[in-house]
Amino acid sequence: MSYNAPVKDMMFVLKELAGLDQVSQLPGCEDATEETVDAVLNENAKFTSEVVAPLNWSGDVEAANWKDGVVTTAKGFKQAFKAFGEQGWQGLQHPSEFGGQGLPKLVATPCMEMVNGANLSFALCPLLTDGAIEALLVAGSQQLKETYIPKMISGEWTGTMNLTEPQAGSDLALVRSKAVPQGDGTYRISGQKIYITYGEHDMAENIVHLVLARTPDAPEGVKGISLFVVPKVMVNEDGSLGKRNDVYCASIEHKLGIKASPTAVLLYGDNKGEVGQGAIGYLVGEENKGLQYMFVMMNAARFQVGVQGIGLAERAYQKAVQYANDRVQSRPVDGSSNEAVAIIHHPDVKRMLMSMRSQVEAARAMACVAGAAYDAAHYHADEATRKQNMAVYEFMVPLVKGWSTEMSIDVTSTGVQVHGGMGFIEETGAAQYYRDAKILTIYEGTTAIQANDLVGRKTARDGAAMVKTLCAEIARTVVQLNESGSAHAKAVAARLDAARASFLEAAQFVVENMKGNPNAVFAGSVPYLKLAGATVAGWQMARALLAAEAKIKAGETDSFYSDKILTSRFFADHVMNAVPSLRDSIVNGHQSVTEMAVANF
Repeated sequence: MSYNAPVKDMMFVLKELAGLDQVSQLPGCEDATEETVDAVLNENAKFTSEVVAPLNWSGDVEAANWKDGVVTTAKGFKQAFKAFGEQGWQGLQHPSEFGGQGLPKLVATPCMEMVNGANLSFALCPLLTDGAIEALLVAGSQQLKETYIPKMISGEWTGTMNLTEPQAGSDLALVRSKAVPQGDGTYRISGQKIYITYGEHDMAENIVHLVLARTPDAPEGVKGISLFVVPKVMVNEDGSLGKRNDVYCASIEHKLGIKASPTAVLLYGDNKGEVGQGAIGYLVGEENKGLQYMFVMMNAARFQVGVQGIGLAERAYQKAVQYANDRVQSRPVDGSSNEAVAIIHHPDVKRMLMSMRSQVEAARAMACVAGAAYDAAHYHADEATRKQNMAVYEFMVPLVKGWSTEMSIDVTSTGVQVHGGMGFIEETGAAQYYRDAKILTIYEGTTAIQANDLVGRKTARDGAAMVKTLCAEIARTVVQLNESGSAHAKAVAARLDAARASFLEAAQFVVENMKGNPNAVFAGSVPYLKLAGATVAGWQMARALLAAEAKIKAGETDSFYSDKILTSRFFADHVMNAVPSLRDSIVNGHQSVTEMAVANF
């Protein structure tokens, strides 16, 4: 199946919900005019549909291959990645001084969605490279920046994030990789890292590993972790490539999904390079501040993983619509025809497709609005405005990551259901999206980790101040919906207001119980994330309804706008309507979790 990027909906979201006009007026974002952005999105849509998307199915079948430390990617990946870099897509949101295009995150967000919708396995390589670039921009020395960032932006080199070790999964306090200073500004790195996405491959001539490790006298725990640049191939003073560093790919994982993306086990200091024993690394920033710097990568990656969920769910939706139009089975239940019809005419199939569509569009809107907040946080001239927007963005990152990825599992599963028995058969293609989606709720912090961040750092710490701020904005939207006067607007207003009230009550429960009864809070942390995500995403759909009504009143006759109203109404009636019950689970449902004795499971 071909992938058709939903550029029209993306542009609607950018203009009507995320405030593209305002973002383009920020210092440094002046190039992001509507005309330029429209051209960028259409060009990206062409590239992803023609170059990247055709490799999705074949990559899943062929997968990446490991032999004697060398990883060969699926046929066509190397050529597609070369084109990706040459056309400037890797540098879309990165500074022009290092060869990037310097466009705001708001513009990069739909482009991220497109490449992930086209081919999730392929998109993981530029995703990790983006994170490595971000970390070096924030904490790297000028020499490190000049040596590595331009090559990563050009696509000649790629980047990785090396956190996990066999004994240290999500608990990075257990990291044991060593970094011994050599007295010349370099360190010798040794240890084992696992689950390293694109840790070894043949798509670029060098790989820039960002590695967490401990120096000999480092304190225990997370306070003793440092971050190092460890290139696969050493870089000479003139920028040319030199000796092979002492980092070796021992194997790649055999996975449920994303099979064309090599997930590597890397050995550092196993004396398999050309530089002697111990991989040569360069300190990023200061010793013992590695976790602080790595969080820059992790936050960038978490946002992008949420966007991965949106892109993959969009792809599954398109596939389901195509199949539902093609598959003829059963007569209509209303007796309107004595002949069998395409299953898209059956009410339950329409319900499933609307569920898929509404959740994808809601998640897309939420991510783009978060992207706009990021841009205002970094580029706005007023410091107070920057600070407020950063707080909004940081609150929304676990929602974009957690809610959108959980959504992608729901949507891709529904996509299989639309196909019926054919969906369970690999050759149909729907099953691949379902398999690929599962990893999204796991890597870069599981849904529970996102939820713990949301209840702890993002809700309890400020006494739910950000929740109250967002709910005040939601209340204003409720007023606007009621003032609109249309039946759809009033119905959405009722659902949104009920969600708003539930959000406030759940947040208050978190604040009141975090110290005295933390187990009760964390027993409901994931439901709280789902509640917050459905409310904030539903708010964006309500705003979309208002924007669509305004367009129709202004004389627009395109069915896109009437369809947007119906999709917004569906989200309110079938997704956001669950928010009050989630509130009940959070506030009243913790005892059945916490009181069960561990020995009785």
